[in-house]
Amino acid sequence: MTGEKERAPARRRRLTGRPAVLRERDFRWFFVGYATSLLGSSMAPVAVAFAVLDGGGGGTELGWVMAARILPIVLVMVAGGVVADRLGSRRVMLAADVLRCAVQGVFAVLLSGGHAPVAVMAALVAVWGLGEGVFLPALGALVPALVRREERLPDANTLLGLARSVSTVAGPALAGVITAGFGPGAVLLIDALTYGVGALALARLSTVVPAGPGGGESSLPADLREGWGEFRSRRWLWVTTVQMALFNLLVWAPFLVLGPLTAQRELGGARAWGLVMGVYGVGAVLGGLLMLGRRPGRPLAVATVATLGWALPSAALAAGLPLAWTAAAALVAGAGSAVCGSLYDSTLQSWVPAEVLARVTAFGGLGAFVLGPLGLAAAGPLADRVGVAAVLAFGAGWQLVAAAAVLAVREVRERRWGAPDGAAGPAEPGAAPAPAAAGAG
Repeated sequence: MTGEKERAPARRRRLTGRPAVLRERDFRWFFVGYATSLLGSSMAPVAVAFAVLDGGGGGTELGWVMAARILPIVLVMVAGGVVADRLGSRRVMLAADVLRCAVQGVFAVLLSGGHAPVAVMAALVAVWGLGEGVFLPALGALVPALVRREERLPDANTLLGLARSVSTVAGPALAGVITAGFGPGAVLLIDALTYGVGALALARLSTVVPAGPGGGESSLPADLREGWGEFRSRRWLWVTTVQMALFNLLVWAPFLVLGPLTAQRELGGARAWGLVMGVYGVGAVLGGLLMLGRRPGRPLAVATVATLGWALPSAALAAGLPLAWTAAAALVAGAGSAVCGSLYDSTLQSWVPAEVLARVTAFGGLGAFVLGPLGLAAAGPLADRVGVAAVLAFGAGWQLVAAAAVLAVREVRERRWGAPDGAAGPAEPGAAPAPAAAGAG
């Protein structure tokens, strides 16, 4: 009996060891559905690539098909934010998941009968990208509504980030095995089923995120102006968005283009590059685990410090360091990405009013990623002129300077969780939470 009494506290610790946010029914349902659909989404690009190549296409055709997916995301993201604020984010996300489920199902059926024409594949992935562009801003508005206690919001975003990190590691590996054994159509069928699981989870949520004031009465331009006004009125928000835009242009895009080239020339080829990117994913998982249960007092300052790690992989490649050191740099960068992402999403959701959150999220996402394609296109030609190492070294140095510049902004450096919008420093005792958190769920 004594032994049983000693074991009981241990069982209770195990039962309560999971993050408290998972005890919330709606978030738990959404997390399961979202993680499942993420796994399918991370598998699908591998299948699409081999569907193009197996059909006789080359690099040019593959590039067109991949661009056909990305372009609609950029074009519809802001409009998707308006629609989500008007109609409610859950309704929009459910429609997006149903659309993507149907598209991937049709794609799988076409491939099961042989090779699909490149133009048809481009059209299908464009509709797929359309669904993603609508889904993403609505996601940012839904998460705080699923979490009824504000202090659990960082853990919610950390868990969602962990799901993304795990899927980026496991998804491509699974897709490669399934594609080799059963063909790309089988992977796309699995992806369609995972979107179905995501839609089912959304349908079971009891939380309803209401439309913004006025519903559909205001015009689209008026809604866009209101969202833009909310975005640009927050210096911490547009400063960090500019930082992300220039990071994607000057650091990440050149790393993605010139990293494989450097690995081919100096580190041992594709296997070495795969190791570097895999370790980056592992770092993101570890960073997410590190963030569980933690809520630093100055979240944006910590998030910005974490971005310093993003300079390390480019610096390692520019310096010609061995593979082990490059992989270690990627590990730190991955961990920093998880920490920054969790804290940034949580502050955005806590400090922006719920009725404009989808639109503000859309403007932030558009601003952060709009320069990425330019960086991808320019990295190779620029490296031909000044050298691969010079481009990568400039990116690493830029990241250090940019992080320091962002930390110089008082709203970023000093603002705490409970401080009202536009304020920095500690909140007064008993201060009310930010509007988005107060109205969530």
